[in-house]
Amino acid sequence: MVLLSTCNRVELYASTNDDSLGLDRDAVADFLAGQHHMSADEVIHHMIYRTGPEAVEHLFTVAASLDSMVLGEAQILSQVKQAYDLACNSGSAGPLTHAVFQAANRTAKRVQQETSIHRRRVSVPSVAVGEVVPEVFDSLHDKQIVVCGAGEMGEETLPYLIQGGATKITIINRSSQRAEDLASRFGAKTAPWESLTEKLIEADLLIGTTSAADPIVDRAMFDSIRSKRQGRVLLILDLAVPRDFDPGLGDFPNVYLYQIDDLKAACERNRREREKEYPKAQQIIADETERLILAVNHRSTGPVIRRLRENAAGIKQEELKRLTNKLEQLNVDASVIQEIDKSFDRLTNKLLHPPLSSVRDDAAEGHQRGLLEALRHLFNLGDE
Repeated sequence: MVLLSTCNRVELYASTNDDSLGLDRDAVADFLAGQHHMSADEVIHHMIYRTGPEAVEHLFTVAASLDSMVLGEAQILSQVKQAYDLACNSGSAGPLTHAVFQAANRTAKRVQQETSIHRRRVSVPSVAVGEVVPEVFDSLHDKQIVVCGAGEMGEETLPYLIQGGATKITIINRSSQRAEDLASRFGAKTAPWESLTEKLIEADLLIGTTSAADPIVDRAMFDSIRSKRQGRVLLILDLAVPRDFDPGLGDFPNVYLYQIDDLKAACERNRREREKEYPKAQQIIADETERLILAVNHRSTGPVIRRLRENAAGIKQEELKRLTNKLEQLNVDASVIQEIDKSFDRLTNKLLHPPLSSVRDDAAEGHQRGLLEALRHLFNLGDE
């Protein structure tokens, strides 16, 4: 059993060899309701129950990030892996669960490698740092970066800066404690809000993520320090709503200003390109689902086929031994006995061929369970 819990979903995956067994929906609803101080009725009306291939396909779709709020977002696969690892460590994952979740990981990687769904950035910070910055700077390694604001947008932007090679990041925020908390997590420095003018002189990349009602830098403020910059290039990424920077800053020489509307347009273009890849990703998921179900079905036939062959081989050996004892008393040549042995093998294989072929054919279509039960009963093979 695996519990996957994210911001947007709570999913419980369980496997069983008995179709009559499964998750007790009422029990699950009671558990979730108790955890969140709700009534079970509130929970159960929002529950979706899937079984068999449909459940497998859903997991593959989730792992490949086709069921996420943002198509192709990168975090969900790691969350699926963490949920699976937790189940393994707690001893709640059996052989079938291992097979399904390992196949989910393989499927997600195929979608990543064979489509461009994960290659196009669709969040404002990722587009700003991943697509706009390289148009201006070859590298962020030696650039002075000033992030104005320590809220959600600032926090979301910092990892992309680190991934882009940034090493000189300063966070300024009206709440110094919030800035220090964020800086400690990302190895950045902090500076007082009052030092903004001074930081304008030093900055190569200026990022606005505050929630200020008015621009924090206007034309007059920048014009007052412009000469001290000595003509150095300044890239401004205004990710704030309302704007942090006066649109007129882009009129100054060597100042490149990108506002959130520009970045959102790029996000939307990339999102449309991702959606074009959706059918290709769906086909990969369908193929991998079929591949797994076929493998699981064939695997389920193994024990019955093995016991049937073992029983047949045992009967053949008993009868051959009895016949051999009689033939030896009649001084029959050993070569004749060897030929009889081969004949018994051929007879056994021919007798077993029709039922075993039927089992394999039914397994390919997922209908093997009834025939397996019949074989167990007819040949007294016992339970698995």
